Amino acid sequence: MTPLDLRTTPEIHHPRRWAALVPALLACYMDLLDATIVTVALPAFEKDLGAGPATLQWTSAGYTLAFAVLLITGGRVGDIFGRKRTFLAGMSAFLLTSALCGLARDPETLVASRVLQGAAAAMMIPQVLSFIQVEFPSTERPRALAMYGISLALGGMTGPVLGGLLIQADIAGLGWRAVFLINLPVGVVALAGAIRLMPESRSESAPKLDLAGVLLVTAALVAVMYPLVRGHEIGWPPWTFLCLASALPILLLFLWHQRSRERGGGTPLIPPRILRHRSLRAGLPLALVFFAGTGHTFVFSLYLQQGLGYSPWLTGLTLFPSSLGIVAGSMLSIRLAPRLGRKVVSIAALVKIAGVAGVIYPIHVLGPALSPWALVPGAIVIGVGMAMVSATLVNIVLSKVPVRDAGAASGLMTTALQVGSAISVAVLGTVFFGSLAATGDHRRAIEAGLWVCVALFFASFVMSFLLPPGGVPATAADDPAPSTEDDAIRRTIPR
Repeated sequence: MTPLDLRTTPEIHHPRRWAALVPALLACYMDLLDATIVTVALPAFEKDLGAGPATLQWTSAGYTLAFAVLLITGGRVGDIFGRKRTFLAGMSAFLLTSALCGLARDPETLVASRVLQGAAAAMMIPQVLSFIQVEFPSTERPRALAMYGISLALGGMTGPVLGGLLIQADIAGLGWRAVFLINLPVGVVALAGAIRLMPESRSESAPKLDLAGVLLVTAALVAVMYPLVRGHEIGWPPWTFLCLASALPILLLFLWHQRSRERGGGTPLIPPRILRHRSLRAGLPLALVFFAGTGHTFVFSLYLQQGLGYSPWLTGLTLFPSSLGIVAGSMLSIRLAPRLGRKVVSIAALVKIAGVAGVIYPIHVLGPALSPWALVPGAIVIGVGMAMVSATLVNIVLSKVPVRDAGAASGLMTTALQVGSAISVAVLGTVFFGSLAATGDHRRAIEAGLWVCVALFFASFVMSFLLPPGGVPATAADDPAPSTEDDAIRRTIPR
């Protein structure tokens, strides 16, 4: 039977769409869970596998980077080969790579498995939004999207706490391996439900894959990430700076390839025409800079466990208040964005600075006597600022982009958020481990990393004034459904 593209017959919708949404949302939950749960397991990786600083950075950043690079491609694969088929393949690969992570016996296997796990997520997650867009009528879509957002938020909120609990409980002697193997029972249930309930659909006019574009953008990102992660361990030899410098010509080659592909009638990975929009030209670098400061959770977890001797469970609980701030900030931004527009992003950058300063102060003053309660106010404020940007920036940019380019712009913006998050782990990890190697003082190392965050958030504050003025339309602030035709992938919940 030929799969039906319901966009051409909008009056027909799958009768079991709400039941089919459950396994799809379980997949989203697992994705965000895996992006955050490893935070509290980093010292365990170091102790059990002999993982060095570079391995710890790649364990976190490798997942996010693979997801970011293949995000748009994953949506197009679903349009071409069938969204259900691609979802099932991605879910199966996600479970397999989760098992590989949990069974890893050396750092190299763990990092490779994490990268493959991120790639599997990039095939799996885009199909969820496509499914919601195609199968749900406009009257039901806001509710389905709200449930999608809740599943992401729950994954981000419960990751560190659940990870700490699993490691502390040491179920069947698995230790840190349980943070990956927990995916297997949940994933099997989701996979069985999707096989039984999810309908198949594909686009009748899906664009071709731009594999050369994917390879070029991957090469550019690796040229930046690899020397940042490895440089401080090996003393920054000349080749690390040459590698960093090579990223620019590779990006220029990528842009040339995109223009050539568009002129030749092909479908580029990123349509060059969308870069002509002022809001996108201002929003993309802002997203990269702001989210390059969001890796504080990575270094903060190391400081709490290695520097203060916190258990994984207590570390997870200490990180949890920022999730409460994310919930509050999301609700606040929905109210403020239609009236204040870009000012919300400016305010959010200042809120983030205040939150980070609210964490630096007790660390500096209390030192080894620091208690988790002293960090709660700053952690909550950090979460508020994070959510205000995450929930507003994409909508501000998209509200100024013509409808025909909104899908591609949304996919590009979301990719920028993920790339910024991956680069953040590399940058802050380099500062933290470099300071630690030089001083042997965990407190100085975490303060150095957090002050870099302050600098990046201040730069974001300045850059926010380049965004086009005006409020965000109410429809944009409500997180509208992206167009599957343009492969829009909305995933703005922070890591």
